[in-house]
Amino acid sequence: MEHTLSMPRGDGQGSMGQLGQMGLNQNMSMARNFQADGDNAMVVRNSNMAINRPVNPNLSMARDTVPQTQNTMIYDRWFQLADSDHDGRVTGKDAVAFFERSGLSREVLAKIWDMANQSRQGFLDRVSFHKALDLVSMAQQGYEVTIENYKSLLDQGTGFPMPELSGFDEEGLPEAMTAMQIGQAQARGSTTNSTAFITPGEYTSADQVGQKAGIAGALPFNRKPKDNYRKPIPAKVCTSVIDGLKAIYFQKVKPLEEAFKFPYFFSPLLLDSDFDAKPSVLLLGQYSTGKTTFIKYLLGRDYPGSHIGPEPTTDRFVVVYHGLEERRVPGNTLAVQPELPYQGLHNFGSGFLTRFEGAQCPARLLEEICLVDTPGVLSGEKQRIERNYNFVDVCTWFATRCDLIFLLFDPYKLDISDEFKQVITSLRGHDDKVRIILNKADQVDQQQLMRVYGALMWSLGKVFRSPEVCKVYVGSFNSDAPISEDKNPYGKALFEAEQKELLSALYEIPQRSADRKINEFVKRVRACKIHILLLGQLRKNMPSMFGAKGAQKKLLDELPTHFAQVQREYHLPVGDFPDVNKFKEILGAFDLNAFPKLTKAMIKQLDDVLTIDIPNLVKLFENPF
Repeated sequence: MEHTLSMPRGDGQGSMGQLGQMGLNQNMSMARNFQADGDNAMVVRNSNMAINRPVNPNLSMARDTVPQTQNTMIYDRWFQLADSDHDGRVTGKDAVAFFERSGLSREVLAKIWDMANQSRQGFLDRVSFHKALDLVSMAQQGYEVTIENYKSLLDQGTGFPMPELSGFDEEGLPEAMTAMQIGQAQARGSTTNSTAFITPGEYTSADQVGQKAGIAGALPFNRKPKDNYRKPIPAKVCTSVIDGLKAIYFQKVKPLEEAFKFPYFFSPLLLDSDFDAKPSVLLLGQYSTGKTTFIKYLLGRDYPGSHIGPEPTTDRFVVVYHGLEERRVPGNTLAVQPELPYQGLHNFGSGFLTRFEGAQCPARLLEEICLVDTPGVLSGEKQRIERNYNFVDVCTWFATRCDLIFLLFDPYKLDISDEFKQVITSLRGHDDKVRIILNKADQVDQQQLMRVYGALMWSLGKVFRSPEVCKVYVGSFNSDAPISEDKNPYGKALFEAEQKELLSALYEIPQRSADRKINEFVKRVRACKIHILLLGQLRKNMPSMFGAKGAQKKLLDELPTHFAQVQREYHLPVGDFPDVNKFKEILGAFDLNAFPKLTKAMIKQLDDVLTIDIPNLVKLFENPF
């Protein structure tokens, strides 16, 4: 008999949107400790109070912790057995071999995989494996496999019965070790090699690219044959989408980026930490629009070093990330840690790194994502001159690596300064990440709010220059005060609905992280392809011996013509091309003859990445059921 459960309401542990309502309707003092409570709520505690703040049920638990139930020990034993290569990941093939022991249909097992593998990385870690087993137990009890039913059973607090798997006794031990060993051998035999999905490439290093072109000596960092500095590191067994992207990048894309100086024109070379980084959210806005208050609203607490006030208070870039102890980490320290994705920031110099720091604190949300607080954007030439770093370039660097970008405004700061306009303009190409927040909306009445909204859209329309309108969220994100109904008694329902929708987008970030990394990787490869095509076009028009300086100056003066020629010859979208003036400025510092001559094999190598390697990688880690 199949049971149907509904989501319990009014119990303080409802949907994710209630997080915003709870944060606004209760006057919260600064929380000191966070404790994960099941898979659905976190308990905020201090000396005076304990408030249950519901978390999106789709948000997985901390990566290193699972609920300590009576099944935990057996689940861990099964995890070791299912993990055939003992790398802490149960891949699709291993999961099929193990979970088919449950006797459930493939359709049900496919739903279980989708719910447990929410990060979409193509494997189950310890936490998601435990969740999958709970879902198997739920399905065997006759419940439909849905988020609502899973959450309802969790709310009951009785735990899940031990799932029944063929070949194991009641204590979870294999009934016949020989049979289990056979199953492990079959799973191990089906494991795919990390580079099997990659098409063979002719070029595997920048040095080899230069040697093929006959100008090895012109390349930077030219090495002797015995030096394997540029040879790709042998890839480990590919058990996730991220591993696959690393293999493609380091073996096929990075050598061409190095040979054609792509990092100088686009962004620094990618490192392992860039692929492994947690999802992150960038907050931008003018001073006193509520950026730091918004972070406090999300975390339910202040982060170390934060200060809130009507004057410009945040004078530095602050990465707020998870840690068991509260501490502040200097920017120079963050930039040299190989496990963190901030090594590329050293290119902005000490002037920036002294205005960059990390804030570590034990907040539940930070177990899944990082938040980047920024200095308020100021207007006037004086403020720009006094900065010891390029504010716009730093914002662009973070925007390239973040999953969401929040632009905050309030009803009294709708003007867009010159510097803010430059920042917004630099976000082109990341339009899908941008969200607009009209904060402090409860400080104006209904008629004024309508006019403020129209003025904001008019201002944004002049900057974005796009017929598509950015998503705008209207609300009041302040954990220290409820929504004020004094000036607009009819706006509360609207603000709460908008806040729920915004929080929903925020909580989807961990689930979409792998998809976002694929998307950003594809954009980078396309940009690299256009880059080498442009340089190839210019390089072939350079004389080999005499008159190189004059010829290069003429080519730079005629750069728009060459842009158009490459666009027509290769049928490329005009919008994918870099800014011609910026490209000309950077290229002026290089000798065109130092670049390798472009060959069809180089172009094919990048085309194979886009049309064969990445599609094969995605297909490899689709739902195995």
